[in-house]
Amino acid sequence: MTANGNRQPRKLEQATLGGGCFWCLEAIFENIEGVESVVSGYAGGHVANPTYEQVCTGTTGHAEVVQISFDPSRISYREILEIFFTMHDPTTLNRQGNDVGPQYRSVVFYHNPEQKKIAEDTIREIEASGVWRRPLVTQVAPLDAFYPAEAEHQEFFRRNPYQPYCQFVIAPKVTELRRRYAHRLKQKE
Repeated sequence: MTANGNRQPRKLEQATLGGGCFWCLEAIFENIEGVESVVSGYAGGHVANPTYEQVCTGTTGHAEVVQISFDPSRISYREILEIFFTMHDPTTLNRQGNDVGPQYRSVVFYHNPEQKKIAEDTIREIEASGVWRRPLVTQVAPLDAFYPAEAEHQEFFRRNPYQPYCQFVIAPKVTELRRRYAHRLKQKE
């Protein structure tokens, strides 16, 4: 509370992550307690304001990413990364399943030096744990610019649950999330 009795606004932080199709990551993170919003978009490329069609060519340098706004008093950046590293395959270079190309790479775009250190430490710990049989290929890079994706790519799974890609690719990931991270899920109101 402030001196005049008003509640102080929560200070949100952001995480920008790429791990295959942004529709999958968006569907995962919008279910996590402490996550306030998830925006699908593009980062890491050399073209300003790219379109989905441009990014899909694999020539813009962008990755499909989600930008997650979260309340660090409810979920830490490290916890966000732990979910990220278990909900996609960080050992496959420029691909996730049948999605192939540099736009589907595993990448953490950090917003500050603390996030960079946490990401690098988390990668080292995951590799040392032997959770994955192969080395992680996740890129850790500074966030230069984030471009929100077009409106039809936002809340895609929620709006298109019966679309074949949603049924066969995204729905199993959301089911796995609910099984593995039941304790981290938002409570139904």
